Amino acid sequence: MKPPAIHVTRPSLPELDDLMPLLQSIWESHVLTNNGPLLQRFEAVLAGYLGVEHISLVANGTLGTVLAMQQAGLTDGEVITTPFSFVATTHAIKQAGATPVFADIDPVTLNLDPAKVEKMITPQTRAILPVHVFGFPCDVAGFDDLAARRGVKVLYDAAHAFGVKQDGQSVLHHGEMSVLSFHATKVFNTFEGGAVVTRDRDTKTAIDRLANFGFLDQVSVDAVGTNAKMNEFCAAMGLAQLCGIDGVLAARRTVANRYLDRLQGVPGLRCAGPADRDGHNNYAFPILVDPAYHIDRDTLLARLASENIFARRYFYPLISDLAPYNMLPSADPACLPIARKMADQILCLPLYPDLDEASQDRIIDLVLAR
Repeated sequence: MKPPAIHVTRPSLPELDDLMPLLQSIWESHVLTNNGPLLQRFEAVLAGYLGVEHISLVANGTLGTVLAMQQAGLTDGEVITTPFSFVATTHAIKQAGATPVFADIDPVTLNLDPAKVEKMITPQTRAILPVHVFGFPCDVAGFDDLAARRGVKVLYDAAHAFGVKQDGQSVLHHGEMSVLSFHATKVFNTFEGGAVVTRDRDTKTAIDRLANFGFLDQVSVDAVGTNAKMNEFCAAMGLAQLCGIDGVLAARRTVANRYLDRLQGVPGLRCAGPADRDGHNNYAFPILVDPAYHIDRDTLLARLASENIFARRYFYPLISDLAPYNMLPSADPACLPIARKMADQILCLPLYPDLDEASQDRIIDLVLAR
């Protein structure tokens, strides 16, 4: 008989004592959506927790990115982004009406490399869409400098970056806008949901209108919007989750540190990401399996799966290898050597707050076994 399955991610669920009064309030108010009282409350509390002034809650992170691009005027031209991400990042560029262009990544942070991005800038370049991959902060100073020198906009895909700080400051303060995902697999989730962090009240108001079909008032529509509203149930989930998020982040840190303690220095294995993890949310625990390791990455993946442990090859294949994008000139494998190497070596080990020490030891022992 196989031991219980151990998955790479598992949603954090709120305590029923925190959730039930909120659900009762939905029942009593008869308001299910359309900027209801729980959504307004959640938006205010969440902004305070994240240390941002203006935030718009949306139905999911993908729609949030499309709305952010639309509001920024990025409905044509080229947007430079990373091939090493979930496909939704690039889909959002296409859905907004722009053309994605891929640039290579940094081998340490696994994030888009500003120096590689600059080489891809053309007269058609309108913006850059970096991703804080696995919650590792991008080179925000490098992108700030690049944007100022080359006259392009920077919007951040911060789907993995809930609560992430760099030098004591939220990474959400950088760029023109940042977009969060609250999907069930994220560190903080509302089952489904997301948010757009903006720099000013007018931009927030515009995002809110676009998320409600472009309605200016009950009889006027001033833009081609869509239905990207978060409903009251998801807002209730968010409020309940916030009650315990600090404990969740602390538990994730404990799990990540156990991995670091036992896997650092193993020949052929590298714990991906920067050495300084202060302010990190431990969204995932990615390792890189290079040829010096005694088996290849896919053999290790199969070994874990045979023991009911489900790791993931995030992100393999590259977005640039997928059918909608593999014919783009920038998708040429020769243009993306580091991203391709990382995709061929990456493996994310199971990480969730209630991964107990015995189960984690079983995972680590299988990684170390010869």
